[in-house]
Amino acid sequence: MPTIRDVAGEAGVSISTVSLVLNSPERVGDVTRRRVLAAVDALGFVPKAEAVARARRGVGRIGVLAPYSSYPSVARRLTGVLRAVGSRPVEVVVFDQPSASQSTSPLLGSLPVTGRLDGLIVVSLPLEDAIARRLLGLATVLVDVRHPGFDSVHTDDAAGGRLVASHLLARGHRRFAFLGETQESDLYVSPSQRRLAGFRAALAEHSPAVRLAGHGVGSAVAAARELLSASDRPTAVFAADDTLAAGVMRAAHSLGLAVPGDLAVVGFDDGELAEALDLTTVRQPLEESGRAATELLLQRLDGPGAPRSISLGLELVARGSS
Repeated sequence: MPTIRDVAGEAGVSISTVSLVLNSPERVGDVTRRRVLAAVDALGFVPKAEAVARARRGVGRIGVLAPYSSYPSVARRLTGVLRAVGSRPVEVVVFDQPSASQSTSPLLGSLPVTGRLDGLIVVSLPLEDAIARRLLGLATVLVDVRHPGFDSVHTDDAAGGRLVASHLLARGHRRFAFLGETQESDLYVSPSQRRLAGFRAALAEHSPAVRLAGHGVGSAVAAARELLSASDRPTAVFAADDTLAAGVMRAAHSLGLAVPGDLAVVGFDDGELAEALDLTTVRQPLEESGRAATELLLQRLDGPGAPRSISLGLELVARGSS
């Protein structure tokens, strides 16, 4: 098998330069980097496992476990994590969880004992008590959820629901509905449930109709059509996120209802989808939450301390859908 010395000879550089190209490529000029990588390809060089381990000394490895491929809001939080890491000697490993509606992730049961990570960020996924106890042995920060004994970054979902209720009441609405996401377990209170609780509390005597749907526009359309086909249909619908709100708007259009003339629609998150739909929504500081979680984790890796909690503010963004 070719060695790093063979690569250095092929590329006409020192062994240390080859090591830098493989482990810290930003410290090597473009021309030299290309020459070394061409030699690697030509020789079929593969670093030995022990060499990789030596190269990683002093480089932390943090994991991010999140349903980032299913929820645009979580993907934006991941962006905040990556930006916070920047040029630090830290590797980020991303583990995808298909849905936030599940009670927990199987990976959470094994990651703390594998030794593969120095720290972990868990985004929008609840913790069962048994898994939480195991995670106490691994520096862990929670985003969008809270659990005793852990650092966390979160927003006040109930306050977001109250913002929506105040906005719709001020516009004269008196018949309301809420569209949330179905969850597989009642062992935890989801962000969707907290948003509904705040919405209900602020509406006081105006009790909203409630429907739940799977995550995605298609499921939201079906649930919203049921809501909007009732004889006493609501004049305003609050959806637990912008994707569900898009389904409500599509259902309204299919039934010949004008938005906002016949129906006001409000979402939650405020991403590109909300802007494209001219959707009134509650803006979350999503990238900021990822950045704050990363900073908390890096501080936790530097030394022990009491659990810290960071609460980020919310803002209602009024647009044409309400």
